[in-house]
Amino acid sequence: MISAISWIPKGVSKSEPIVAEPPSKEEIEELINTNNNAAREDSENEDEEVSGNDEVAQALRVADALGKGKASKEDCDDITLALKDLDMEHYDDEDDGIEIFSSGIGDLYYPSNDMDPYLKDKSDDESEEHEDMIIEPTDSVIVCARNEDDVNVLEVWILEDPNSREMNTYIHHDIIVSAFPLCTAWLDCPLKGGERGNFLAVGSMEPFIEIWDLDVIDEVQPCSTLGGIVEKKKKGKKKKSIKYKDDSHTDSVLGLAWNKEYRNILASASADKRVKIWDVVTGKCDITMEHHSDKVQAVAWSHHAPQVLLSGSFDHTVVLKDGRMPSHSGYKWSVTADVESLAWDPHTEHSFVVSLEDGTVKCFDIRTAMSDSTSELSSTFTLHAHDKAVTSLSYNLSVPNLLATGSMDKTVKLWDLSNNQPTCVASKSPKLGAIFSVAFSEDNPFLLAIGGSKGTLQVWDTLSDSGISQRFGNYKKISQSGS
Repeated sequence: MISAISWIPKGVSKSEPIVAEPPSKEEIEELINTNNNAAREDSENEDEEVSGNDEVAQALRVADALGKGKASKEDCDDITLALKDLDMEHYDDEDDGIEIFSSGIGDLYYPSNDMDPYLKDKSDDESEEHEDMIIEPTDSVIVCARNEDDVNVLEVWILEDPNSREMNTYIHHDIIVSAFPLCTAWLDCPLKGGERGNFLAVGSMEPFIEIWDLDVIDEVQPCSTLGGIVEKKKKGKKKKSIKYKDDSHTDSVLGLAWNKEYRNILASASADKRVKIWDVVTGKCDITMEHHSDKVQAVAWSHHAPQVLLSGSFDHTVVLKDGRMPSHSGYKWSVTADVESLAWDPHTEHSFVVSLEDGTVKCFDIRTAMSDSTSELSSTFTLHAHDKAVTSLSYNLSVPNLLATGSMDKTVKLWDLSNNQPTCVASKSPKLGAIFSVAFSEDNPFLLAIGGSKGTLQVWDTLSDSGISQRFGNYKKISQSGS
């Protein structure tokens, strides 16, 4: 499945990413010890798991962490079939008759490398591979947080010249992460010196946040980790004592938001009911907020007032906190179901939308909160957008009133929010399973990246839809002239 998608701004990725140095002997030993300890813990827990249902249990844990309800029978069947295809029980079986050290064609001698067809072909292949690794100025970069068969990766995709008629996409490289990824946030804070960077923060089923350098290939460790577990000790037959790093989350990290104005600041939302503000340069948590009574699913910084942060929770509330008023309890809105996603309207200073588990999307005006925080704060509009949970929202940063929604009902819809009277202008069933993430490109405003339970990335040129071209087509020339 693809749980999160991030567009990387054009021009920030290195044209030729760096290949990481091989890990030192000490780093390899540390990784081996860590993996061995994890394996021992898993082994100790085997008697606590229901035999034959480990994959189903994992699916249910992920679904619970994402707040998407229970995993369907179809999802569980997919997992079972995938494991059968891998045939891991016979993975180590060797075929008879295979010789490790052969005396065949590999021992042939050629007077010069030019006469060796294998070296020649290899040289051609290496040249082609080198060309594929170059990121052109016209390329767009998309990063998908993906899980398949217990492998957790960040896939760095290249979208070649999005203005061409045929949009060619391919995976440039991937990064293996240590836990099931749930959310991502791109940031350019220069963690390694210089003026800017190209990093991705990743929240997962574990209580830590990893930050990876997207300009480095074959890296085995994140350049920074925020929070996490120091050690686990087994106290009794089924009890464990867990010691966390100072100010760490103590449960899954469900939401992340980078502050574009204060570029060293990252906000995180967790299943431990807390919201934390991190300084990614020092790696320390500066502020911990405990204004929710259930899992916090989403956080979002205001585009126009960078000290203002929204958080949405399973306690059926959205809370606004202003860093300029640290002693203030904040402003609170009540909603009718678990909060799935939040998004500020980039074209106004006072509006945001929140999507809910019951399939609705609500819009609120913060000016009502600022005038009277004690009254019942009603929504500007309530949109019955989907038949199931609305898992993801994305405003178009260049086109006012254009909002994308993705849902567990396997559809993506585009809405015109003009005059606070939402109208569905386009709908798509991309055959990606349940939709977990939708994201408009900032550099190519009408391109929408979509990911879901089937683990396939799809880029939708929304301007190709007649409803979008009729209503918003005039913004194409404006966005092109601006770029």
